[in-house]
Amino acid sequence: MSVDPLKEDARRTADDVAGEGGLASLRRLTETISAMEARRTAIIEKLRGQGQASWEEIGRACGMTRQGASRRWSRQLQAGSFGTVPAVYHRGRPGYPLSSLEWLIPRSARRVLDLGAGTGQFTRLLVDAGLKVFAVEPSEGMRAQLSAAVPAAIVREGSAERIPLEDGSVDAVVVAQTWHWVDPALAVQEVARVLVPGGTLALVWNIRDNTEPWVADLDGILHRHTRQAIDTQPSIAEPFSSPERLEIRWSQVMTRAELLDMVASRSYVITLPDPDRLRLLREVEQLLDSHADLKGQSEITMPYLTRCTRVRRP
Repeated sequence: MSVDPLKEDARRTADDVAGEGGLASLRRLTETISAMEARRTAIIEKLRGQGQASWEEIGRACGMTRQGASRRWSRQLQAGSFGTVPAVYHRGRPGYPLSSLEWLIPRSARRVLDLGAGTGQFTRLLVDAGLKVFAVEPSEGMRAQLSAAVPAAIVREGSAERIPLEDGSVDAVVVAQTWHWVDPALAVQEVARVLVPGGTLALVWNIRDNTEPWVADLDGILHRHTRQAIDTQPSIAEPFSSPERLEIRWSQVMTRAELLDMVASRSYVITLPDPDRLRLLREVEQLLDSHADLKGQSEITMPYLTRCTRVRRP
């Protein structure tokens, strides 16, 4: 019987790492598997970003189907993509209406955690309101941009699944444009841990209002390349109370460059192969040049719906 040389090499590597067995060997194997998985993800990110391999080819290389490989890594690559373009993200992402903060954060709150803070769009609102703000963000590039943009915030590395704060240390936790990336089963328990009894978990999303015809045309361009479905009214598990909801209509004035940055900073655009991403951006530029409501405009008014959810820890 012939032996697959790749499998044989993998077996020898595992034996070398494991050594004689026991708990120490188990820890070494676990750390090695984690490092290898990170390296595999990095290789897949490069292959996809440079258009060098399809999901079918990646799936075969990983012993999976195309669908399995896409489900396994496409969301992960999108979630981790923002740190590659923090300046573009900061320039292109909209702020939030002040009324969203006033509704989401209780007046009695003094210490607030901005979880998945990105480059600080909501963090700035919290700091300007006179709150003591902890800003937790997993991406190093995003944290650097955040620290420069909102120096009064206490910026820390972490995630919704591993919050680097003590039990009962904040009065409210706000998650702006981020909850759809987290593992809710883990995040709910971590948020409950760091909140004081009676504390508030606040979720907020900005959604483009595509009842405006040119916004619908823009969304049509984006959705021809990819579609990202986001649940902006999620259910929140125990120990939290039933959710309260609010929707706010508002608009933000943007330059042409800022609108292109907004498009370029979408996770599903960042992770497109280079030729597809450039084609998409050209299509958006053509819309700006040709649409009757946009042509020749130096400033563009983007309509938004801000969808807010708040729940409380009993």
